[in-house]
Amino acid sequence: MKESWRWYGPFDRISLGEIAQTGAGSIVTALHEVPYGEVWSREAIAGRKAEIAEAGFDWAVVESLPIHERIKRGEGDLSGLFANYRQSMANLAAEGIHTICYNFMPLLDWTRTDLAAPVSRGGTCLRFSTPKMAALEIFMLGRSAARDDYSPEAVAQADAWFQASSDEARAELMRAVMAGLPGSYDRYDADGLRIQLKLYEGIDREELRENYKRFLEEIIPAAEDLGMRFCVHPDDPPRDILGLPRIVSDSDDIAWILDAVDSPANGLTLCAGSLGANPNNDVPAIARKFGGRIHFAHLRNVRKDPDGSFEEAAHLDGDTDMVDLVSALLDEERRRLGAGRDAWEIPFRPDHGHELLDDAAKQTHPGYPLVGRLRGLAELRGVIAGLSRVAARNG
Repeated sequence: MKESWRWYGPFDRISLGEIAQTGAGSIVTALHEVPYGEVWSREAIAGRKAEIAEAGFDWAVVESLPIHERIKRGEGDLSGLFANYRQSMANLAAEGIHTICYNFMPLLDWTRTDLAAPVSRGGTCLRFSTPKMAALEIFMLGRSAARDDYSPEAVAQADAWFQASSDEARAELMRAVMAGLPGSYDRYDADGLRIQLKLYEGIDREELRENYKRFLEEIIPAAEDLGMRFCVHPDDPPRDILGLPRIVSDSDDIAWILDAVDSPANGLTLCAGSLGANPNNDVPAIARKFGGRIHFAHLRNVRKDPDGSFEEAAHLDGDTDMVDLVSALLDEERRRLGAGRDAWEIPFRPDHGHELLDDAAKQTHPGYPLVGRLRGLAELRGVIAGLSRVAARNG
């Protein structure tokens, strides 16, 4: 498996020199400074690639080439947006970058309610609290229909939290929910979020699926022509939130996506944490079922609560059997190698580490500390080495 590390370019407080010391050989990044819908110029791509190469890395995966919200909503004449997207793809391919991770989550990227929840032996982690999310939806945004999306117990706990919370605590909750948006994008306050949510009124699961299928039909043929691999990132969390449908949350969703445009170029980012937050998902089984279409992997772990809350666990802890998952990915690599497939190696990155030691002082992107991810990478590296040694001995 190909070790990589997510880097936010000019927005990242962790330098390429520091990343080099982790041992990872590849970088996962994007032109986060380019607004959604605009073309990534070949010059800008080449400049970022040269910066990465000068530090001793290759640019293995684009994460992400964002999809404009109008495409997700199916709103108006989209021909210009699709043309821009294809041009960005062509410019990336011209610079030798062929794997693109993306998501089709409406409006928000990954969503958490707490950015610094304490962990048992020191340090902090990201957490999603069902009652706090209910408090934001019902009492801060005034979305009355949200009461039907949560259990009576969660609504009661949300009410108690809201009544006891200060203005600063409520503002901090909104900041946490907005933190999943990468790069230099506008964050919303409660009023701004209400305005954005109104644009999605009436768009249900089936309509969002149709809009997604149209995107795939517009983009995957170009990906085939360019020799590119697209890999969708699952929803995080894998459930509807804010009244917005989520359509990449389980094995059935993944099967629908891969069948919608049945092409090797239409693939999956296997995110162990996002899929693992759904109690109905067996993540190693999903990896085995869709192994041939996995083009990228995010390896992290979560610990779930009965009410739907969850938090980031250490990489080898939590509810997903990480050793079994890595074993499934290594089996897929060996299958590809035996079949003579090019690009047989699966790039992966340690994802969402705990903030440990002096991580907090760096104030990095939430979920992307240096020491915490280094610990995760070291643990995963050990698992990969051990499983590979056993496989070699067994022939």
